Amino acid sequence: MTPPYPTQGVIPYIAMAGRTAEAMEFYARAFGANDIGRMPFPDGSPGVMHGQVLINGGTLMMTDNVMNPGGPPNTAIQASFGHLQLIVKDGRQWWERAIAAGCTVLAPYQRQPWGDDWGLLQDPFGLRWGILQDGAAGAGAA
Repeated sequence: MTPPYPTQGVIPYIAMAGRTAEAMEFYARAFGANDIGRMPFPDGSPGVMHGQVLINGGTLMMTDNVMNPGGPPNTAIQASFGHLQLIVKDGRQWWERAIAAGCTVLAPYQRQPWGDDWGLLQDPFGLRWGILQDGAAGAGAA
């Protein structure tokens, strides 16, 4: 996993509680992610110690390590922060692809009071994704 992919700025690193490989494959279908690479656990344990995908010019890192040092695995880990935001030129296309792949709608994709087209989805892993198209870049979403 050697760049030329983004390694600056804030890179979300998500504990996927044993579902990293599945999530990486889903994000390829839902958001056109490119699999940058996967590292196995050094002790041969099943799963992905580190996985990374490139989505829309940014990276997302994941692990099956539940990050619970000294304790039992916590399979109830779920992201509890707001959402991951995708700012794209063709929002409707991104929206439709994500729904077709299995995301559920939390807030419909439509023109917002601030002038952009935006909607909120949830993936099968519990993460929320905002898809935003700059209102000045498009004709709006009905």
